[in-house]
Amino acid sequence: MKKALLFVCLLAGMAFAGSNSFTLTFTEPTMVGGTELKAGEYKCELQDQKIVLKRGRQITEAAVKVETGQGKYSITTVTFASAAGKNGGKNKVEEIQLGGTNMKLVVN
Repeated sequence: MKKALLFVCLLAGMAFAGSNSFTLTFTEPTMVGGTELKAGEYKCELQDQKIVLKRGRQITEAAVKVETGQGKYSITTVTFASAAGKNGGKNKVEEIQLGGTNMKLVVN
């Protein structure tokens, strides 16, 4: 399972290198900017100071702060806030480090 997630993250990083879009896969329900997302693959676009996540007809937006890291991230990684006792036990996205770039998106 970890290898599959790593592979998806690598693909997401390569996809982002040429544009402002990438793909994220969540393996369990996840909160992004106050919206609950079901497990699955989401196409993501960075538009100004927000991230737009799309899956089928569902479209979710969340405000982000774009930061520059010290160096390029080798893979795309997502950092979650602790789910214990918060958000109904669901993970909440705190930041996304975009593989192949030095860009980090901090979810407000």
